[in-house]
Amino acid sequence: MKLAEALLLRKDMQTKLANLRERLAKAALVQEGDKPAEDAERLIAESAGIIKDLYELIERLHRTNQSEKLADGRAIAAVMAERDRLRQHLALIRFAAERASSDPNQDRYSAREIKWVAQLDVAKLHKQSDDISAKLRELNAALQEANWNIELRA
Repeated sequence: MKLAEALLLRKDMQTKLANLRERLAKAALVQEGDKPAEDAERLIAESAGIIKDLYELIERLHRTNQSEKLADGRAIAAVMAERDRLRQHLALIRFAAERASSDPNQDRYSAREIKWVAQLDVAKLHKQSDDISAKLRELNAALQEANWNIELRA
């Protein structure tokens, strides 16, 4: 199985678990005299089986990500960590730009009231945001390519 297929399977398993949890919530407690639509014990057992399979798959994904490399020689796990770092940095830059570009002065009633002045260069922040976004796109493309070429480890 290719790494990308395993990632899709992981997502499906996570979705199924969420669905089973919702069904369990409806079946776990019913009004006296009513019968639940589904057997809560069976839903728990099915969920436990999926959890076991999911975490075995996740272990295999981690082993594969640690040992396999991209075309440039970097380990997939290292590239994923870099992607996470860039996402955090991008969120910070976008937050700063949003805060610096908002205009609290629009609520002023007169020129005598306190005036707020941005302390950051918003255009520069937008440029940084664009640059980080481009790096993220490159990393994601490289990871996607690798995911469809690499076999999942046992």
